[in-house]
Amino acid sequence: MLNWKLLNKIIGSLLMIEATLMLICSIMSLCYGESDTLPFICSTAITAAGGVACRIIGRGSDNNLRRKEAYFLVTATWVVFSFFGMFPFLIGGYTENVTDAFFETISGFTTTGASIINDVEALPHAILFWRSMTQWIGGLGIVFFTIALLPSLVGSGSVKVFSAETTGPIHTKMHPRLSTSAHFIWMIYIILTLVCALCYYIGGMSAFDCINYSMTTLATGGFATHNSSTEFFNSPFIEYTATLFCFLAGINFLMLYTTIIKRQIHDFFRNGEIRLYIGAIVICTAIVMYYLMSKNGYDFWNALRFGLFQVVSFITSTGLFSDDAGQWPHVTWIVLGVCMFIGGCAGSTAGGVKCMRLVFVFKIIANEFKQILHPNAMLPVRMGENIIAQKTLNSLMPFFALYLTLFLISATYFTAIGVDVINSITLCLSCLSNVGPTLGVEIGPTMSWAELPVSCKWFCATMMLIGRLEIFSVLILFTPEFWRNN
Repeated sequence: MLNWKLLNKIIGSLLMIEATLMLICSIMSLCYGESDTLPFICSTAITAAGGVACRIIGRGSDNNLRRKEAYFLVTATWVVFSFFGMFPFLIGGYTENVTDAFFETISGFTTTGASIINDVEALPHAILFWRSMTQWIGGLGIVFFTIALLPSLVGSGSVKVFSAETTGPIHTKMHPRLSTSAHFIWMIYIILTLVCALCYYIGGMSAFDCINYSMTTLATGGFATHNSSTEFFNSPFIEYTATLFCFLAGINFLMLYTTIIKRQIHDFFRNGEIRLYIGAIVICTAIVMYYLMSKNGYDFWNALRFGLFQVVSFITSTGLFSDDAGQWPHVTWIVLGVCMFIGGCAGSTAGGVKCMRLVFVFKIIANEFKQILHPNAMLPVRMGENIIAQKTLNSLMPFFALYLTLFLISATYFTAIGVDVINSITLCLSCLSNVGPTLGVEIGPTMSWAELPVSCKWFCATMMLIGRLEIFSVLILFTPEFWRNN
């Protein structure tokens, strides 16, 4: 059996943190004197009450978090955070029903960025800030945020939680103590967010806009304070700034630490994952630029400006837009779809299947050809000077098999309820890779998802969570072995 008292204690503490974040939004609402003050005060009270109740239930529990509890905790935390996080939208009437409120919130925490709100410019400032905050906290992980803030809360189970929530096939630390590693990573995350906000401010954004856009840029989430996203500003400087910081957010934060702080620049460009990441961006941008110039009449600089921005936005799963890709040649949709699938680097805030997994796949294929010619050769898969463990390689097949299975089930479901085929495919990619925009005729990359049926929104919310926690952490809860008392 699971240690329910311990789980309640931890979730209760997490809810108190969420209530504190809501309180900050309440203070902001009071400063602006807008209509969302009461919704935030009520939401803070409800969330705090939930946290206190869970703490009371978990009183007297130990801190011995087992692997099973770690996996359950991670999935439960994301669902519970999204449940309580929807109250500001629901109480304030900014969404029509529970479905829309939950969809908007889980889309934020999973950094998907798909929205059901047609006119975000009509929202009060604190609600807009709360949307951005959900993405910024969800970028590196809710529980990982807690490990940095309250390392004693999870205790000896911090490594298990880290393995269950972090992205990518390999989970590395820069320090023997995980809490210290968490502090370093969050320090880099905060510094990049502040620098990005400063650059946006220099580019002409207001103080409020630059804070919001910097949070959603570094989280690779894509929520915006304007209906037309970064296109609203019509500024090449802002778009190139967003491109740069989206690109950085798509890189492993441990790699950023060793490159920027320890100045190991040579190792950065020798890394196979980084080479694939940069190579994919360069090739996809070149293809998009070619079709924008030859089919849509863009000049070179505009093709570079919009093509590079959109490719980086899609491959890092950010979802910001500076042009309507729905009006681009359809072949560019395929390129952007490939970007959605590839995603960023492991250990980043980006979604997708991750470049590291694809590097492993390519190396395995290359080794298979060599094995045919040299049947007795021992051909380990290497990443730099390190040999990749067979256990890690063995996890690739189940991951891609489950990803494909979920993709086919999702595409079939969307098509069955009447969504056109192109939209069905890109909806699947958008949810599983946590990208946000979709490509197609019915729902374009600049549109909201409000017109989707209620059942479809719940289905999409589920796929977002599965995609954000990289499939296994969620689906393992539905296996008989997980619930056996052994």
